[in-house]
Amino acid sequence: MKGALGYYLVIDKIKEEEVKTSGLFIPESQNKEVRYGRAKVMSVGDEVKNVSVGDIVRYDKHAGHGIELDSHLYSVIRIGDVIYIE
Repeated sequence: MKGALGYYLVIDKIKEEEVKTSGLFIPESQNKEVRYGRAKVMSVGDEVKNVSVGDIVRYDKHAGHGIELDSHLYSVIRIGDVIYIE
């Protein structure tokens, strides 16, 4: 992978655990209360500051789009979609 450009990040989403509510398990895809996803940063654009490859970030789940690289699905988001670095 060569790398992201500008203000973009290539991330690899980290699957969240299911949430148990009133005895029912709610899968990540159905958990509407959690707006932010968790991901590992795979590539950082040249205009991005304070985020490095390998960082774990929280980002707006509704942002970005998917891209397939080396037979693996990654997501591309803007730095403005990141709300927290772990």
